[in-house]
Amino acid sequence: MEFIDLDSQYRLLKDSIHARMQKVLDHGQYIMGPEVGELEERLAAYTGARHCITAASGTEALLIALMAIGIRPGDEVITTPFSFIATAEVIVLLGAVPVYVDIEEDTCNINAFLIEEKISARTRAIIPVSLYGQPADMDEINAIADRHGLVVIEDGAQSFGADYKGRKSCNLSAIGCTSFFPSKPLGCYGDGGAIFTSDDNLARTMREIRVHGQSRRYVHSRVGVGGRMDTLQCAIVLAKLEQFEWEVEQRVSIGKRYNELFGERIGKVRQRPDRTSVFAQYTVMVENRDAVQVFLRELNIPTAVHYPVPIPMQPAYSSSSPAYYPVAQQKAREVMSLPMGPYLPRGSQSRIVEAVLLAAAR
Repeated sequence: MEFIDLDSQYRLLKDSIHARMQKVLDHGQYIMGPEVGELEERLAAYTGARHCITAASGTEALLIALMAIGIRPGDEVITTPFSFIATAEVIVLLGAVPVYVDIEEDTCNINAFLIEEKISARTRAIIPVSLYGQPADMDEINAIADRHGLVVIEDGAQSFGADYKGRKSCNLSAIGCTSFFPSKPLGCYGDGGAIFTSDDNLARTMREIRVHGQSRRYVHSRVGVGGRMDTLQCAIVLAKLEQFEWEVEQRVSIGKRYNELFGERIGKVRQRPDRTSVFAQYTVMVENRDAVQVFLRELNIPTAVHYPVPIPMQPAYSSSSPAYYPVAQQKAREVMSLPMGPYLPRGSQSRIVEAVLLAAAR
C-alpha cells in the first residue's frame, strides 16, 4: 500500500503528460516558455485571483511574497508553530522574527483569537497556514490585519482546491501561496509553486523579484531571486489540471468516509462547516502513536507524522528560553497521517480504519 498513490494518477494521465512534455521539448523554451503563462492564466481563473505568478517552489513563493511587501531585518511576522519549517524559514532568511501563535485543538490551524495579543509595533504581516488541506479562519485573521495595517499571506501549500465560505484557498487574503511538490493535491514532478494576488502593484513587484529583480532585461530595479518555475513542470501541472476537479471531489469524499468510519472512536482533525478540506493529509490523533505506527507497519500500512516537532523547538529556531505552545506541543506528540488520495480504494480504506482502531485500543 502506498502512502500517496502517484502511479495510478500517472497511468491515467500518461498520454496527456507525455504530449505536454513533448511539446516543450519540441519548442525548446525551457525557461519562461508559453506553458508558464498558460498555467498562470488557468490557475488565476480557478482561484478567482487577478494574478498568478508561478515560482520555483512553495518556499520560494513565500519568500518572494515577503520580499514584495518589504519585510526587513527586525520586522515581526506572526505565524503558527505547527507547520513545515519553510513557513518560518523564509521569515528568518530575511532577518525578520517569527512570532508564533498557538493552534486550535480541533483543526490544528492557527488560533485566530490569540493573534491580536501578539501584535507589536514591529509586526508587519501574518502568515496563517491552511494545514492538512483546510483553510484557517481567514475572515477573522483578515479583520485583525485590517485593524492593525498588516498584510496577510496565506500559506496554502497544502490546500489548493479547498473552499472557504465559497471562495478558493489562495484567494482569501492579500497574497496566497501554494506548492506543487509532487505529493500536494496538485503536484508536478519536481519543485514548483505559485503566488496569487489581485493587487496589480504587488503582482508586478513579485514578477520582477522572481527574475532577479528585473523590470526589463538586464535592468535590475530591485533585489530579487532566481525563482522561476521551469516550463516542463508547468506543462505537467497543466496536464494534471484536466482532472483536478474530479480529484478534489474524490479527496473530499474519501475524507468524509474516513470521518464516518472512525466516528467518535478516535481523535481526528476536524473540518469546519464553513469550509472544505482537500485532505493533503488525513490526520488522526492517538496517544500511543509510536506503538500504533509499529503495529500498522507490520501490516504494511504506511503512516507519517506532520509534524513531530513544533518549529520553535527545532534546533535552528529555538531560543534560550522558548515560549510555551501547549496545544502545538500536544498535537506534535499525537498526530499521525494515514494513506490518502483520490485513488485510495474503498477496501484499503476500510482495512486502514480497522487496523488503526485495533492498534489504538491495544
